[in-house]
Amino acid sequence: MSDETPKVGVLAASPSELPIMRQAGLILEKFGVPHEVRIMSSSRNPDLVDEYARVAFERGLKVVICSTGMSGHLAAAVAARTILPVIGVPISSPPQMVGNEALAITAQMPTGVPVATVGVDAAVNAAVLAAQIVASDDEEVQATLWKFKDDLGEGLKL
Repeated sequence: MSDETPKVGVLAASPSELPIMRQAGLILEKFGVPHEVRIMSSSRNPDLVDEYARVAFERGLKVVICSTGMSGHLAAAVAARTILPVIGVPISSPPQMVGNEALAITAQMPTGVPVATVGVDAAVNAAVLAAQIVASDDEEVQATLWKFKDDLGEGLKL
């Protein structure tokens, strides 16, 4: 993370989900995208989540990445309270919740509350998608993403 105003919020719903969500932060750093990583639970502290989502746009965020797993549906709570794109990362928590369950829960949002959904535990893909959203009006991030995409032919290099 840098001292710049963050453009991407990365939210983990619990400390146990943080290692997966930190992967998104590492990729955003690689792309030079200012971001913040926070832990907040829509079940344990709904007011904090509500406030975060409601002011995210005014704070300059362009997109929010949220975990979704056993600790509740953070992505849904955020998507219901912001006009920003929200990307959900389904978290597998065996034996309580396997990957396919988390994926279905994240993808099946009510009409009007979309959550873009990546694969199970796929925080890296969520970060790439978030960087692509940021790149729509950021030429430096565009250049970094073009290089990343060109390099994919030689294999994923993180």
